[in-house]
Amino acid sequence: MGNESGEGANVQSVDRALTILKLLARDGELGVSELAATLGVHRSTAFRLVATLESHDLVEQDNDRGRYRLGVGLVRLAGATSARLDLVRESRAVTPALARAVGETVNVAVLSGGEALYVDQVAGRSALQLHHWVGQRIPLHATSNGKVLLAHAPAALREEVIAAGLPVLATRTVTDPARLRAELAEVRRRGYATAVDELEDGLSAVAAPVLGADGSVVASLSASGPTFRMPEAAIPAVAEQVMAAAQEVSARMGWFGPARR
Repeated sequence: MGNESGEGANVQSVDRALTILKLLARDGELGVSELAATLGVHRSTAFRLVATLESHDLVEQDNDRGRYRLGVGLVRLAGATSARLDLVRESRAVTPALARAVGETVNVAVLSGGEALYVDQVAGRSALQLHHWVGQRIPLHATSNGKVLLAHAPAALREEVIAAGLPVLATRTVTDPARLRAELAEVRRRGYATAVDELEDGLSAVAAPVLGADGSVVASLSASGPTFRMPEAAIPAVAEQVMAAAQEVSARMGWFGPARR
């Protein structure tokens, strides 16, 4: 009963904090007393809630009047969401044609912590039993998208991922740190990454980086399918198509320079 009661109180606090954000969005600025009255709580409770929100930059205080307004943390969160939505929208102008051309599944992934987060997927004509990757987080070392993102991530993050361990996921998963570092350097040199029987036995994939307006790698675009339809000998030709599509998405994201190598 104690845990249930504590969990209920935590949920109530979250609900009240979200209500504060909505009130500030509606009214612009409010004092602690006004927030307490609207929420129906003691002033000290309202103060603790806004103090917590302030510690995360979600609200900020006007020092002259002591009133609170929405903070820059919300702008950062909104910007991240907007950028992801822009990526999906702009890639969707390109990925269906790539899926038709290669006949396989096309995915778009972004770096999320130490994993690859899949944000969009388009099925090709040959994808009979489609695995839905959207919303899934995949290890960076065992996928073509993950290798692209890891290859262009800060060196500290690459070493952090390697230090955390490279678990075996399939027959050919790269688990040797030196080999992975060498492969990531090759990804940067040639402009694309491959994964054959590394995430799953019988699955092949090739991916290329998508650049943002500032030239940084904001995502990875891949084509994947059964290894019997995409053997290693066929990958270079698929890679050319994937790189061309990734460059087109990059242009739609505002990058007009050369593809990232």
